Amino acid sequence: MFKKILIANRGEIACRIIRTVRTMGIQSVAVYSDIDRNAQHVQLADEAVSLGGMTAQDSYLQTDKIIAACQQTNAEAVHPGYGFLSEQAAFATALAQQKIAFIGPPADAIAAMGDKIESKKLAKAAGVSTVPGHVGVIKTAAEAVKIANDICYPVMIKASAGGGGKGMRIAHSAEDVETGYATAMREAASSFGDDRVFIEKFITSPRHIEIQILADQHGNCIHLNERECSIQRRNQKVIEEAPSPFLDDATRQAMGEEAIRLAMAVDYHSAGTVEFIVDADRNFYFLEMNTRLQVEHPVTELITGLDLVEEMIRVAAGETLRHKQSDIGITGWAMESRLYAEDPYRNFMPAIGRLSLYRPPAGTHHDDGSLTRNDTGVAEGDTISIYYDPMIAKLCSWSSDRSAAIARMRVALDDFVMRGIGHNIPFLSAVMEHDRFLGGDISTAFIDEEYQDGFQGVTPSPDRMRDLGLIIAAAAHKDAQRQSSPLCQDWAIQFVTDDPAKMADANLRCSFHPHQQDAALTADINPYADTAASATDVICIEIYQSDDTPRVAASITDQKDNKTRHYICQLHKDKDCWQIYYRGTHLAAHARPPHIAALAHYMKPAVTPDRSNMLLCPMPGNLVTIMVANGDVVEAGQTLCIVEAMKMENALVAEKRCRIDSIDAKAGDILSVDAVIMRFADVGT
Repeated sequence: MFKKILIANRGEIACRIIRTVRTMGIQSVAVYSDIDRNAQHVQLADEAVSLGGMTAQDSYLQTDKIIAACQQTNAEAVHPGYGFLSEQAAFATALAQQKIAFIGPPADAIAAMGDKIESKKLAKAAGVSTVPGHVGVIKTAAEAVKIANDICYPVMIKASAGGGGKGMRIAHSAEDVETGYATAMREAASSFGDDRVFIEKFITSPRHIEIQILADQHGNCIHLNERECSIQRRNQKVIEEAPSPFLDDATRQAMGEEAIRLAMAVDYHSAGTVEFIVDADRNFYFLEMNTRLQVEHPVTELITGLDLVEEMIRVAAGETLRHKQSDIGITGWAMESRLYAEDPYRNFMPAIGRLSLYRPPAGTHHDDGSLTRNDTGVAEGDTISIYYDPMIAKLCSWSSDRSAAIARMRVALDDFVMRGIGHNIPFLSAVMEHDRFLGGDISTAFIDEEYQDGFQGVTPSPDRMRDLGLIIAAAAHKDAQRQSSPLCQDWAIQFVTDDPAKMADANLRCSFHPHQQDAALTADINPYADTAASATDVICIEIYQSDDTPRVAASITDQKDNKTRHYICQLHKDKDCWQIYYRGTHLAAHARPPHIAALAHYMKPAVTPDRSNMLLCPMPGNLVTIMVANGDVVEAGQTLCIVEAMKMENALVAEKRCRIDSIDAKAGDILSVDAVIMRFADVGT
């Protein structure tokens, strides 16, 4: 067995590998860029070596620097994690030449399966079902349009190299192909150093289901069942689960057999993933093979009990697989939510900044037998930059069945405190309560279909809104107690709304009993303060909040039926306005004495400046190129510029016909959210 392993990666995957390496009694070496000097994986490793540079291209993707770090530390093997060098055959070959073990598949297998064009040819030869398409290099946009027309729309434009959704575009027309072809090539070149793309038929309402395989160097190969990865945005997975709620035993076995057949055809060893597209009739088609440890591997580990990192290391050391296919079953159900640094309210645009608060739920076994696991690579105080993938953590839950796993995930998301950056926890929480998701009726189009206008948050039911308002009232009451303010027993809760006419419908009035001074409060509440005839309910509420986090735990009991509802919310006061977050719902409300609340309608609303004549940067990122000049007349839908962040390109287009009045930024600028890029004037002015 190896004595020292270098991890040629960063973030949560590097931390994840280090944890297993440590349990095996093996020394670990981390590498890092200038930005990652104080990163968590650097602190966890036994040794760390600087690669210099800011971007991945200048650091983690430099083979010579990785080899030099191995030689400097006497590392015998390299685990590449996923991404970066994990699927570069040249890297595996370079290590072999230096007699450094590569904890992954052989270079020939990487070359065969890592190239999507060649892999489809091999899959066909091995008798594996494949998606109809053009399996060859496309040299021009005109050729791409002709091929797409022949295949029939919609089509998928895909980078031949790499993965992770980079260099992928769905096209519904010739115009989409022309734009998508150029963008996919640029993304592919930037991410993988290879700009080749190909086109295949896009199967409507597809499920994305993948089979995990494990093979050794002695001809043994098994599959570890499947993962459902259909909840995606911009071709990147957001929520995964194992097993799939859609597959039956026969389809699962057939997919597993084809995955093994493909792996054996290229003499594969190590962990790997064969991805399939599955239609509504459970017909499945080979999509691609990821010749690396997959991002969502934790859900497979949770239902099989295997540590895939450990198995990869043992295979690389020449050991025989410790398990047979008959040993692999499915125990319980696992969920994974990917927490991204992105703003779901702004079309999931990347977000950067400093994690002023970062308090994930503790990974633990719970009294009901369920489990929570959080794979992360950041800590409170860390800064999220534009240079790397936006994933912050992989939050996992496991329980006896799907419903219980979802319930545990809901609580874990409720319990996750993060401040300082935009993040997608509200969206993940919303999906966990979505009827279609709960029923297992999902596809890769789920987000586009269910959130056509983007994610706008969850509108709470009247009962939930009343409870959230009561939590705010109780928090305001206790805040007044802590500050030794003149104690107000009566509180009016006025929710902030864009429509002042609806303010009365959102009001809540409660009166706390004066004798209550501990955690439990008893209140008489009236859900409609402006309606004298409304019935009054008597509520007992217990609320707990630590001093250094916005996390609030509340239990609300209706005395009329003695039923208790439990909440874990996030609550903080912003000047005179309370902000509460719960399962995709974000409410802002004022907690005031009734006589002050009655005067609220006299307050003038803030005036929002008109910025409709400006092109604003929708995300923090690098302004890659500007495609217009001052004075140009542009048409609606015309691309104006391209902004790149976290390895993804975003083409900004004109919303209407207009003239470019001024350009306020230049190519190469690092822009913040809502930075002015250019200004417009009406044509003819």
